[in-house]
Amino acid sequence: MNSNQYDIIVIGAGHAGCEAALASSRMGLSTLLVTMKLDSVAKMSCNPAIGGLAKGQIVRELDALGGEMAKITDRAGLQFRMLNLSRGPAVWSPRAQCDKQLYSNYMRKTLEAQENLELREGEAVALLSSGGKVAGIELKTGEKISAQTVVITTGTFLRGLIHLGLTNFPGGRFDEPAAEGLSASLISHGLEVKRLKTGTPPRIDGNTIDFSKMAVQPGDEPPMPFSHFTDIKKWRLEKKQLPCWLTYTNTRTHEAIRKNMDRSPLYSGVIKSVGPRYCPSIEDKVVRFAQRDRHQVFLEPEGYDTVEFYANGISTSLPEDVQEEIVHSIEGLENARILKYGYAIEYDYCPPVQLKPSLETKPLENLFLAGQINGTTGYEEAAAQGFMAGVNACLKIKAREAFVLDRSQAYIGVLIDDLVTKGVDEPYRMFTSRSEYRLILRNDNADLRLMDLGRGLGLISDSHHESFNLYRQTVNSIYEGKAGACDEEKLKPWTWEQAELEAQIEKKYSGYINRQKAQVEKAKKMSEKRIPETFDYNKIPSLLTETRQKLNKVRPATLGQASRVSGVTPADMAIILIYLQKGK
Repeated sequence: MNSNQYDIIVIGAGHAGCEAALASSRMGLSTLLVTMKLDSVAKMSCNPAIGGLAKGQIVRELDALGGEMAKITDRAGLQFRMLNLSRGPAVWSPRAQCDKQLYSNYMRKTLEAQENLELREGEAVALLSSGGKVAGIELKTGEKISAQTVVITTGTFLRGLIHLGLTNFPGGRFDEPAAEGLSASLISHGLEVKRLKTGTPPRIDGNTIDFSKMAVQPGDEPPMPFSHFTDIKKWRLEKKQLPCWLTYTNTRTHEAIRKNMDRSPLYSGVIKSVGPRYCPSIEDKVVRFAQRDRHQVFLEPEGYDTVEFYANGISTSLPEDVQEEIVHSIEGLENARILKYGYAIEYDYCPPVQLKPSLETKPLENLFLAGQINGTTGYEEAAAQGFMAGVNACLKIKAREAFVLDRSQAYIGVLIDDLVTKGVDEPYRMFTSRSEYRLILRNDNADLRLMDLGRGLGLISDSHHESFNLYRQTVNSIYEGKAGACDEEKLKPWTWEQAELEAQIEKKYSGYINRQKAQVEKAKKMSEKRIPETFDYNKIPSLLTETRQKLNKVRPATLGQASRVSGVTPADMAIILIYLQKGK
């Protein structure tokens, strides 16, 4: 390509940006992926894991649609576990520990080999626009690059400010500069920008850990891969798994934290932004759960060829000397050496009620946002948004209808609907409890739910879709008790074992599943009724002023979305329905 004109520009090469760029280029459009540091493509800035509760479902859905994260996870994974197996299949969630460097390397190679895709190192400092539509970007060097659509996936880099004790300095990650210019451009184009905070724990030298004092956490045997494209039997023969380790904080740990609270940027007022409720710092946990005398700490290997361990459970922004005291108070870490200190980071985000369900911004046409810039936390949530933004940026250029997943179709649909309808006032994380239809949105049936849609987008190959159809037929035959001999070679990468498990789950829970499907159909009758973009809530005098303000801000596309706007009541919905029916 090597031009100054592309169909799509993606800003940021984290998990959202990589999926966006791959989706758009695979759909046939020329794509430029701009990143501040090529060596940091798909960098796992925080924990070395993909998946987990509800997040694992998102990754399998992304894979069924034609995304990349699950494939890279299978290649770079060093431990695989299925969580929640003691409970029902609705909440079974796959999780994998990954080799961080391998993950980044494999993703970069995938990007570099992709047709229609070009990578460029540089910092985007401004958006170009014309007639209310985005027209490209300007780099820090002054170079201007044209595009029909732009996808922004900047993670924690927008005016990132790192906190370590009472010291703070600009940075997008600890060893990388912040992106200082783009926020002002977003504001100038009519977007609201606010601040959030997240953090990370110290990294420990594995050679200085006494694992004999800890409980081992092995992977599943045999392991189950993430991707529907992975040849399970061949992969299992080649996969070497590493253990994780479990220890706990104690009263000495908590005392070290309490006596140094005046040196915490969180509790001294230096950090003013809100952090993730469900992944709090150890300072937060000690304060909020004062009655508890210990908290779990998982020691997770960061790679096959490194001694570095991630201390999951003690995320902190306390000063270095306090982090030393905290770590050395924990059983098994008495003589541990800290390789990297934990820190907190504040960054800009755009409240996502400014987005359409396609993730296109309302103030500026053809501009799409994905990932932490939308107020989410987690690699998986970011990757899913990136994929959807990349797909919809393509469809916008092709003048095709936006690709929007319903809450009853996928966790990805729940994620995006929650963001654009309810907004966020703290970093958003996906949980199974957020989905009202989780029994039919299981990790095991992501392919059956979504692979046809991926094929429709042109992101699932003919050969793979043929194998998938054979797998689907096999599941149905087993369910109906009519299964005969099956050629396992033709079924690959699926297995008879998978087909049997899927049929057993569907049969065992058929009564509950059918009931939930009936609920979906009933809800669709109202939720699918569209609200015109020009619908004027201000002309409905019987609505409360607050309700009108919220609906005008969100501009819901359907009655179903309107009903989920915070503060909108059933009575409000009845009034809106009457006005829609009257054509007013």
